[in-house]
Amino acid sequence: MDVVGDLLPFLAMVIVQFGFAGMNITSKLAMDSGMKPLVLVSYRQIFATIAMVPFAYFFEWKTRPKITKTLLLQIFLCSLTGVTGNQVFYFVGLENSTPTIGCALTNILPAVTFILAVLLRQESVGIRKISGQAKMFGTIICVAGAMLLSFYHGPIINIGESSIHWKYADDMGSSSSASKSNFILGSLFIMASAICWAIWFTLQVKVSDKFPAPYTSTFLMCFMGSIECVVIALGANHELSQWSLRSPGRLVAALYAGVVCSALAFSLTSWSIQKKGALYVSVFSPLLLVIVAVLSWALLREKLYVGTAVGSVLIVAGLYAVLWGKDKETKVKVFEEIEAWKGEKGDVELQLPANSYGNNAAHAAN
Repeated sequence: MDVVGDLLPFLAMVIVQFGFAGMNITSKLAMDSGMKPLVLVSYRQIFATIAMVPFAYFFEWKTRPKITKTLLLQIFLCSLTGVTGNQVFYFVGLENSTPTIGCALTNILPAVTFILAVLLRQESVGIRKISGQAKMFGTIICVAGAMLLSFYHGPIINIGESSIHWKYADDMGSSSSASKSNFILGSLFIMASAICWAIWFTLQVKVSDKFPAPYTSTFLMCFMGSIECVVIALGANHELSQWSLRSPGRLVAALYAGVVCSALAFSLTSWSIQKKGALYVSVFSPLLLVIVAVLSWALLREKLYVGTAVGSVLIVAGLYAVLWGKDKETKVKVFEEIEAWKGEKGDVELQLPANSYGNNAAHAAN
C-alpha cells in the first residue's frame, strides 16, 4: 500500500475544501459589508489571472500547443459559462442566501451535468442497467432536495449558540444588507450557476482534447472572464467608491477568492485528478458543505432550518448515487472493452496458424 500516494491526494482535496469554505465565509462577510457581488467577481478574476501567469509560463511554455483562432473562440465560450456565468450567478445567489445553502446547492452539479449530457445525446440513460437506474434516481433525489431546500425552511433546529464571538462578523451579521436577503431568489441564482458550470464541463472536454495545457487554458479563461466581469460590473456599479479595496475585509475576500480558490485550488485539484481520477475528487464535495455549515453556525450565527438540513441530506445522497452509477458504468465499459480486445486477439491467433499452413502449402507446391 502506497501510504504517501494515498495520503497526499487526500490532504490536497481536504485543503481545497477548506479553501472554498473560507471563500464562502469571507465573501459573504464582504458582501454584507456593502461590497457588490459583481465587483467581487471582477476582482477575483483579475487576481486569478495574475496568479495563473507563473503556472502557465513555467510549467507549459515548452510543451504548449499552438493557439488557434478556433481554440480562442472555444475558450471564450468556456469563459462565458464556467467563469462569468457560473461565478456571477453564484455570488449574487450567495448575497441573497447563506453559505450553507450555496454549498448545498452546488452539489447538484453532477445531476445537472448528467441531464445536459442526455439532452445533448452525449450519454444514454441505460434505464435497464443498475448504473443507469442509480444515475436517474440520484438525479431525481438531487432535484427534490434542491427544491425542498429552496422553497421550504420549516422550524429552526435548536443546536445551541456558538461561544465564539468574532466582532467583525457580528457587526456584519447585524447590518441592514443582511436583512435584505431573498432566499428563494438566491437559491435560483445558485442553481443557475450550477447549470452554467455543467455547460462548461461539456465545452471544456473539447478544449482539453485539442489543447492539453490546463494552466494556459485556465489563464486565458480567467483573463477573458475578468474582462467580461468588469464590463458587466461597470454597467451595474458606476460609482468608484464601490470598487474601493481600502476595507481589509473586501481586499481579503477578493485576494482569497482569486489566489486560493482559483489558482491554488485549480492546481491541487488538477494534480489530484491526475493521481486518483475525477471520481475521487468528486466525492469530497459534501465535505465542503459540512465545513461551511459548522463555520457559518460558529462565526456567522447562521440558523439551521429543517428544510435546509433535509434538503442538504437529499442532495448529498443523490450526488453519491449519481457518482456510484457513473463509476459502475465506467467499470462495465472497461470490462467490455477488455473482453472485446481478448476476442479480437483470439481471432487473430486462430487465423495465424491457418495462414501459416496456407503459406507452407504454397511453398511445397512450388
